[in-house]
Amino acid sequence: MSHLTRIAFVLSRHDALMDLLSLFGEQPKALIRLRKLRNLGTKNSHKDKNSNLVEAFQSLGPSFIKIGQAMATRPDIVGPDVALDLMRLQDKVPPFPGDEAIRILEQELAAPLDDLFAEFDSTPVAAASIAQVHFATTKDGRRVAVKVLRPGIEKAFARDLESFLWLARMMERFSRKARRLKPTSIVETISEVIALEMDLRYEAAAASELKENNANNPDYAVPDVDWDLTSRRVLCTSLVEGIPFAHKQDMITAGYDLKKLAEGLVHSFLTQALTDGFFHADLHQGNLFACPNNKITAIDFGIMGRIDKKTRRCLAEILYGFITQDYDLIARAHFDIGYVPQDQSLEKFKQAIRAIGAPIAGKPVAEISVSKLLAQLFETTETFNMQTQPQLILLQKTMVTVEGVALNLYPEINMWEASRPIIEKWMRDNLGPKAKVRDFAETALESLNRIPKILDDVEMLANSARRMQEMQSQSLRRGPVKLFIYGLTGSVIGGLALYSLYKLFN
Repeated sequence: MSHLTRIAFVLSRHDALMDLLSLFGEQPKALIRLRKLRNLGTKNSHKDKNSNLVEAFQSLGPSFIKIGQAMATRPDIVGPDVALDLMRLQDKVPPFPGDEAIRILEQELAAPLDDLFAEFDSTPVAAASIAQVHFATTKDGRRVAVKVLRPGIEKAFARDLESFLWLARMMERFSRKARRLKPTSIVETISEVIALEMDLRYEAAAASELKENNANNPDYAVPDVDWDLTSRRVLCTSLVEGIPFAHKQDMITAGYDLKKLAEGLVHSFLTQALTDGFFHADLHQGNLFACPNNKITAIDFGIMGRIDKKTRRCLAEILYGFITQDYDLIARAHFDIGYVPQDQSLEKFKQAIRAIGAPIAGKPVAEISVSKLLAQLFETTETFNMQTQPQLILLQKTMVTVEGVALNLYPEINMWEASRPIIEKWMRDNLGPKAKVRDFAETALESLNRIPKILDDVEMLANSARRMQEMQSQSLRRGPVKLFIYGLTGSVIGGLALYSLYKLFN
């Protein structure tokens, strides 16, 4: 049985095949009739259809669990109901044997276990779709967490992602809606993200960069990486001494300030996204710990997000617009960055944004229906022919996750008010008068740095023009056609020289 046949069989067994095929467009009538016939007289005929994909992906194993979680970040493709349901996928799978983990460790680090650690617990403390974690003690007495990649996982992911890519191409071929939503780009983006997760050195580098960026953040910490005990399939970091966010009652008993922790999480995420353009994109309760002085320590840096400055500016303006109810700012931000085509009506789009923002202004998160809000946003996306932005996949998902974690910690939190100081600071630092002076100075300095190269180019062009003039003088006796060609070439060179001078002063 081929791999695609096996996938189709499992999806069909869970009555999820037609759900998957219809995600990128209207479900064909033939499929609807087939489903009705299949479910006729069965016990599952009234079963909640949203659970079908979850059960199927769980049955298909680790790689499909991770793919399903990635699909949950795209409610604009799978629909808000299916997206919310896919968020139930648990990234917990049976651990692989401790002896196998030790074998991988010794092979990757090129040394016997006893030379690497004073103590190593072969029983994993956590097992997920990509790797599992063991506690250990280093030779110099430090307690560490050792992450070991699951054996054979690279090949499994490559195979399953190729199957999804094939499906996305088929959907784009036969569905105009699918072409607008770029499922192929989505799958390719997911592939890139997961490929990085497969090399734990990238996760180590991400942890190191995030730690450096948050060095002065009193609310957020990142464990140290032990580079001597890290390789492609092994990651060693300092052990976090704290209480997981998942154990809320233990946090209350220990006297933690849940409001401060919730606001600190929102502030830290927005600072990472807006200021650094580099953020932790997997901020669920299991990856966050409450530590002394109400400091948050994050772990698991396999999924990180990056957004460029142009996108950050647009994001800040959109968020600030919702906070201040400035719907004109939100609408223009969408048009300026190209999210909404120029042939669409700015005024109508602004009206649509107001319809989304006005009902939730000033309300606490507990009173906002996230699924209803998402549904409105996606309806607006389709109405104004907005194309999805694959680079924002992780940002969208992380914002939803952060909101959920913050709400669980402190149900009275108002996300807009918690976000306001960070967004206003970013606006002042990047869009205010001082920022404009700084940008002008940076541009001027960049121009000064280009002067030597431009002068060299001008000198080269001047020499070429001189040689061309000499050739023209010699060609006066060779006929008008050749003279015209030489003259035209000289004009081009002269034009290039003038352009170089223009670039020097602009």
